[in-house]
Amino acid sequence: MAIESAPMVRLEQVSKSYNMTGVAAVQQVTLEIVAGEFLVLVGESGCGKTTTLKMINRLVEPSRGRIVVDGKDVMATNPIDLRRAIGYVFQGIGLFPHMTVAENVGIVPKLLRWESPAIAERVDELMRMMGLPPEEYRQRMPAELSGGQQQRVGVARALASRPKILLMDEPFGALDPVTRDVLQREFKSLQKLFGLTVVMVTHDMTEALMLADRIAVMQQGRLLQVGSPQELLAHPKDAYVTALLETPRRQAASLDRLLKAEQP
Repeated sequence: MAIESAPMVRLEQVSKSYNMTGVAAVQQVTLEIVAGEFLVLVGESGCGKTTTLKMINRLVEPSRGRIVVDGKDVMATNPIDLRRAIGYVFQGIGLFPHMTVAENVGIVPKLLRWESPAIAERVDELMRMMGLPPEEYRQRMPAELSGGQQQRVGVARALASRPKILLMDEPFGALDPVTRDVLQREFKSLQKLFGLTVVMVTHDMTEALMLADRIAVMQQGRLLQVGSPQELLAHPKDAYVTALLETPRRQAASLDRLLKAEQP
């Protein structure tokens, strides 16, 4: 995929400390994500990746440093306007249980005061794109859907206002392996189709390798290495990066042995 050179998101020496503990959750992270790029933040639990993600749309306020989104300093932007302009797919899906599928998908356009016919048209368009025929699913409640269907609705909701940027917090982690694989492939196709700039958090290195244009590895609040999957596999610059890559390498080798054993 061709990626434009202009940065869509830029973090400059960004840190986050929590006063109650005094612990620096994120320490001096500098990172650029260019338009149309799929960047994955990866690392163990508590490494600062989700905090970094949430600082981009000010769900968490940075303690120091500067974050620029689409040419604008986020601290000079109204946080509500900022969040409505950036799609967000929550960990654990996060649909509104008292709203229908159509109401969930159309909530941000409604808040942005789109006309009702435009909202209905966009909702139906996205539901078809997500494999949820609107005539069948529009009036269903989230509790009536499977986990995979709920996640499709969550992605549709994040895309409803046509954002340039999509933030994703472990969006596929709670799904069964088959559904997870299907949705990962479907979403990657959508990301390419729309030219979305995506920043996704995961602790699963295999998922990062399969989806990302570039991977940013974090440990204890610091950014250790940023590079393409091929670059990280060929030239890990830190022992922790090497350790993270060991699991997918071992899985790939085991699968290769199994496949060879089945050959006549």
